[in-house]
Amino acid sequence: MQVLIQYTVKREEVPAHLELVGEVYADLRRLAPVGLGCATYQLEDGASFVEVLTGPTGPGPLAASAAFQRFRSTLDARCERPPVLSELREVGSYTPAPLSAGQGPA
Repeated sequence: MQVLIQYTVKREEVPAHLELVGEVYADLRRLAPVGLGCATYQLEDGASFVEVLTGPTGPGPLAASAAFQRFRSTLDARCERPPVLSELREVGSYTPAPLSAGQGPA
């Protein structure tokens, strides 16, 4: 399953939001959940965010993260525009092979 989540936080909430996002990723690095991929992007307006999640359907590994539970429990109050979830269906992708040592850009 792949999900795209889009939302905008209140400008005054951006610093607290970024701190909570950082705590979620620190917790995920500690838990190292198998099969979960996620990324959070801050858009150029500074207050809009996009998250991309890949992994199992259902509550999955995020339910085990105390930091995610804190993040989610206060998200609605931080938002100017609430989260909108869209399930993604991949129609193509490309991931370059990792560079070997000594193959970096010139």
